[in-house]
Amino acid sequence: MQLEVRPDPSEVGRARRWARSRLAGAGIQADEPLAETLVLLVSELVTNAVVHTGRSAVLRLVLPGTVTEETEEATVRLEVDDASDQAPVPRCVNGEATGGRGLALVDGLADRWGWSREGTGKRIWCELDRCGEREDATPACGSGGGTVACDGFAYEVV
Repeated sequence: MQLEVRPDPSEVGRARRWARSRLAGAGIQADEPLAETLVLLVSELVTNAVVHTGRSAVLRLVLPGTVTEETEEATVRLEVDDASDQAPVPRCVNGEATGGRGLALVDGLADRWGWSREGTGKRIWCELDRCGEREDATPACGSGGGTVACDGFAYEVV
């Protein structure tokens, strides 16, 4: 499923709402950490595409079938295609900057991410694993949190 996003920063809110509705359709509740994280990542990647290219972008979600208690483990993939052939470059910015932290957040919050050239543009993707609670109290999917640091700022990954 995909959504074409016009080259207007106000489209980011529409992209978030669209993503939330698709997650709900797959049985992923809005208050689950996976949903909250995915919506943040949609904001970051769509904003990057719209702001840095000034052109339309395509937001794509690849969701598991309906998630139930029997199928608690699933991977959600988010992709954003844009018209720029410039490689995404994570930046460390000073404390006064109002932007430039998006890819650091993606790196810290996604289980995996990357990019590839697609035609005359590129695709940036990330994946989030949805893991059910385990009885042995071992962190699910090997994630135990951590910190992403960038120029004196730390983002806690929980």
